[in-house]
Amino acid sequence: MTDSLPDALPSDNPLEAEATAHPASAQEIAQGGAFTQTPPASVNPTDETYEYLIDPFTGLPRLANENDEAPIRIRRAEVPDVAAEEENAIQYRSTASDPLFGYLVAVAVCFGLTPLLPDGSATRYTLSWGVLAGFGVVAWLLGNGERIGQEIPENLVWGIVFGAVTGLPLYLFGGETLTTTANILFGGIPPGAVLAYVIFVMPLGETLFFRGILQKRLNIWVTGALATVWSGVLFFPYIRTMTAFWAVLVFIFTILAIVNIVYSWVRQRNGLAAAWICQILVSLMLIYLPFIA
Repeated sequence: MTDSLPDALPSDNPLEAEATAHPASAQEIAQGGAFTQTPPASVNPTDETYEYLIDPFTGLPRLANENDEAPIRIRRAEVPDVAAEEENAIQYRSTASDPLFGYLVAVAVCFGLTPLLPDGSATRYTLSWGVLAGFGVVAWLLGNGERIGQEIPENLVWGIVFGAVTGLPLYLFGGETLTTTANILFGGIPPGAVLAYVIFVMPLGETLFFRGILQKRLNIWVTGALATVWSGVLFFPYIRTMTAFWAVLVFIFTILAIVNIVYSWVRQRNGLAAAWICQILVSLMLIYLPFIA
């Protein structure tokens, strides 16, 4: 005796179960309204609920908007990943802190303030890093920029370790080239101000923006590449005045690429505070120590 198998096994996913119980027509799916039926009785309207429907292009559930017709209401707990991602995306856009817009503004400021050189180097540096810090702070206060919470000592120690492992070999390898470059980049700026730049201003702007905002949307390689390009735009007007220009350019961009990828990797591995400490330590060894040598 053979028994026929059921057409489909019951699904634990409430979205799939509802779609199976109330199949949508092809016309409804094409219009993006696959879930147009009355919500199941198990969904309590008094709970924190969200309106969902199946996106006709991706086939995945998404949050409904004001242009969608009669979506189904589902508790957030039943689809936590989709709800969190959509909520974060909406919150992010609502803060007007688009990281790509901030990146373009920072690059434009670097270019726009170039006529201030050489006497206005301090002003150009402050405003350029200040733009990055401004977007980072806005995202931190009003958007979903990453917060530095209560860090465990282990992560902070790893930030110091990776900073030393990265910065010390480059410092020993760079030698006279680093000394010459640092004095050209920060020539005419008092040593105390340079120290403030490498400890506070530069890590604040670059860590909050690149590692705190951009890296939430991009991988470490793209984030590191964008940070390297921005640093190149910032420092290029000084480097082009040096002798052996092309050799120095390749040397500086190689160092910038290495350290920026390391910062992004440390942020991914040990958190934002560790990346911040790592950048401070590397900047001290590659900028400040050669500058005062």
